[in-house]
Amino acid sequence: MKPFNLLKTDGKARRGRLTLKHGVVETPIFMPVGTVGSVKTLTPSDLKDVNAQIILGNTYHLFLRPGMEVIEHFEGLHNFIKWDRPILTDSGGFQIFSLGKLNKIVEDGAHFASHLDGSKFVLTPELAVKIQETIGSDIHMVLDECTAFPCEEDVARKSMERSMRWAKRCRDAKVKPDLCQFGIVQGSMYPHLRRESAKALMEIGFEGYAIGGLSVGETKSHMHEITDVCCDVLPRDQPRYLMGVGTPLDIIEGVSRGVDMFDCVMPTRNGRNGTLFTSLGRVNIKNLAHRLDDSPLDPACACYTCKTFSRGYLRHLFLTGEITGLRLLSLHNIAYYLKLTEDIRDAIEAGTFADLLAYHRGLWDK
Repeated sequence: MKPFNLLKTDGKARRGRLTLKHGVVETPIFMPVGTVGSVKTLTPSDLKDVNAQIILGNTYHLFLRPGMEVIEHFEGLHNFIKWDRPILTDSGGFQIFSLGKLNKIVEDGAHFASHLDGSKFVLTPELAVKIQETIGSDIHMVLDECTAFPCEEDVARKSMERSMRWAKRCRDAKVKPDLCQFGIVQGSMYPHLRRESAKALMEIGFEGYAIGGLSVGETKSHMHEITDVCCDVLPRDQPRYLMGVGTPLDIIEGVSRGVDMFDCVMPTRNGRNGTLFTSLGRVNIKNLAHRLDDSPLDPACACYTCKTFSRGYLRHLFLTGEITGLRLLSLHNIAYYLKLTEDIRDAIEAGTFADLLAYHRGLWDK
């Protein structure tokens, strides 16, 4: 199964098309994060209004709640949440990293104590695949181990090699040919380990490849270096996904290095905290300067929030704790990220990506 079609390049930036079970995804693309089957404060209709093409769910969280019995009863996550476009699910690898005190990693898998009630279970590569195929994810990720930063080389090697063994087990466990599975490159900040990891995954063979283990505390220069290393090795004719990244500048910098897909909680989380991404730069809606401001949040944005409400009203909603405010601010930030990737696609097609990159470096490097 080769779902990816590379349509145009501009330098290392790539314009592609990903054909999945539940629809077509134009790349480069940003994927809103809906960890438990919901992008916080937003409905599927909201997401479609801003042209979200694909969203994320999470294996670990959905396995715990609502649980596989519920997902099976509703015949998959798409029907359960009433989203008829593609879904990508993470395998639970990041939870192995982020919930370190609640888990123990051995060769068979990750032994967890639930963060909800302390109940114990073992997330094996085989179970991670079974859960994601039950969910019906158009793209599901192999189970991997994400290392902290900084990390000694011998620790990074052992972790990377275990992740590669788990990747092979995940591939062997895959039974649904209409769903895609992505391998995840690991190896911390060591370029030679990243190359070894990428080559090992390519030998196994996946429908796409992700770059994991970044945005865990490393510098931007480290992230850029490792992204370059991975993209130089990974297949040209398959999609590349930079996991958990990041700011608007992180996204366009990733595209400049050959990445096609991105996800991050930043737009919704920052929206709920009153920080907005706009064509004018960052806006803190809490600032007193917006109290009597009747202008839109972003004059260049066509989302419902910006077309309808003033900065003064949005500030009022936020300061009074109104849920409506959290929804409107989250909606704008998601709209901004999706418009950014649309602009990137247009620039690659026009051969003007370098100009767009320079513009955003100037906007965000302040």
